[in-house]
Amino acid sequence: MLRYLPAAGSLAVAALTTLLAILSGAGWWWAAVPFLALTALAAYDLVQTRHVVLRTYPIVGHGRWIAEALRPEIQQYFVESDTDGRPFDRDTRTIVYERAKGDEAESPFGTELDLDVVGREYLVHSMAPAPTPSADAPPPRVRIGGPDCAHPYEMALLNVSAMSFGALSRPAILALNQGAREGGFAHDTGEGGLSRYHLEPGGDLVWEIGTGYFGCRTKDGDFDPDRFAEQAAREQVRMVSLKVSQGAKPGIGGVLPGGKVTPEIAAAREVPQGRTVTSPPGHRVYSTPRELVAFLARMRELAGGKPVGFKLCVGSRVQFLAVCKAMVDTGITPDFIIVDGAEGGTGAAPLEFEDHVGLPLTEGLMFVADALVGCGLRDRIRIGASGKVATGADMVKRMIQGADFLNAARSMMFALGCIQAERCHLNTCPSGVATQDPKRFRSLVVADKAPRVTRYQQATVQSAQRLMAAMGVTDPADLRRSQLRRRISVESSQNLAELYAPLEDGALLRGAPGDWGRWWAAADPDVFDLDWTELRSAGGGSAV
Repeated sequence: MLRYLPAAGSLAVAALTTLLAILSGAGWWWAAVPFLALTALAAYDLVQTRHVVLRTYPIVGHGRWIAEALRPEIQQYFVESDTDGRPFDRDTRTIVYERAKGDEAESPFGTELDLDVVGREYLVHSMAPAPTPSADAPPPRVRIGGPDCAHPYEMALLNVSAMSFGALSRPAILALNQGAREGGFAHDTGEGGLSRYHLEPGGDLVWEIGTGYFGCRTKDGDFDPDRFAEQAAREQVRMVSLKVSQGAKPGIGGVLPGGKVTPEIAAAREVPQGRTVTSPPGHRVYSTPRELVAFLARMRELAGGKPVGFKLCVGSRVQFLAVCKAMVDTGITPDFIIVDGAEGGTGAAPLEFEDHVGLPLTEGLMFVADALVGCGLRDRIRIGASGKVATGADMVKRMIQGADFLNAARSMMFALGCIQAERCHLNTCPSGVATQDPKRFRSLVVADKAPRVTRYQQATVQSAQRLMAAMGVTDPADLRRSQLRRRISVESSQNLAELYAPLEDGALLRGAPGDWGRWWAAADPDVFDLDWTELRSAGGGSAV
């Protein structure tokens, strides 16, 4: 409650000086008027709905606007602390904030980036650019649904990535889903179950099922097929995603402390109120690649033929190719695969997992795309990508690397008003986005924030379309790796087709050479365990 102390102090001093002015003479009004003005300002801050920081920190929150008026760079540092470099850079956050407000991000004088830095990537524009799509034209969509899918879904290019109720607050979930409904894009529920706040606004949902099977679990924590079928039949549930792993903490499950398991969260997750909930690191419903694809087919059947897929952060190439082999052998394929990069975020995870486990999105995404092409399965499976996707340039780069659609989490939180204070795990989020404290999340007003989510998504997709037009492309399917270059030294750069030669369709089935051939030979659709002896004998033990 210390955040209300300046407002309370101003009220007390205003009352005292006003009383003295009335009793002792007009001289006291010089002291009373400023404090009366501060009290009126505090009252306004508490009742206005546009700025979450002012509602949470009346009076002192205006330091943000003062800094912004003095110099934008000061405001960025003052409010959005860049800490250790893991959060988004300040320019990216500025783009998101301005688009959410309905202001297109423009900059005078030109780039401030050092374009000679090794690793810097840039898009290749065309001397014959394509016409820029009209703002009124419907944005491109991606049809998701393979040959076994009875109800394909038309997916937007940019959607809300997986964030659970529990990680995010009640009004944050409501605003995201309402924004998705108004903008015509999808909202991934995260693994925390289907809460009433995901369902009430009526936006399209991708229901994510994690290792805890929240929302479709038995009392013992196993998968409940009847409960799953009941939930998946909801009209808002357009697709179902099985979470194998996530980028920020691949290979481990989550822990929700008992103190945060409120009655509403307990109802959404179908767990006891007030008791700590631990998600296992792995699934109980499968133990081999063949069992995984069989379970995906079962989920699709239980869901009435809606699109079903899985999400993973790529680790072992051999293990993923084992899943591909199981698909080829059985003829069972998911409708989509979401690749989560190791740079993806989370509300809480061990630092070692955040920084040292899993493939970055670029490498993982292109590997998955090439693997599906090499198996002759790419035309049946759509690929999603998530992990620090925030701008139109991010979207175009990821589509060049193999993605059909993109999911964004942190930038959607920025659109809600998140200032990246990094207090998600402490339940003290100052913007009300990532807290279950009613005194804090009261600051986030759904009616104001939902349109910001819609505006941000629409402006970012339009930006991606403008960039593609500058590259001479109108259809994302026409993007090629040669249209993205990376500086490999101060003197030279190469395009991604040169750095990562794509596989030909069906190449793995015909016997691909080099590392791909060794990985494919070592992949076993009946086990996830790696045969290190076979890999070493094949010369591939150092690259799995």
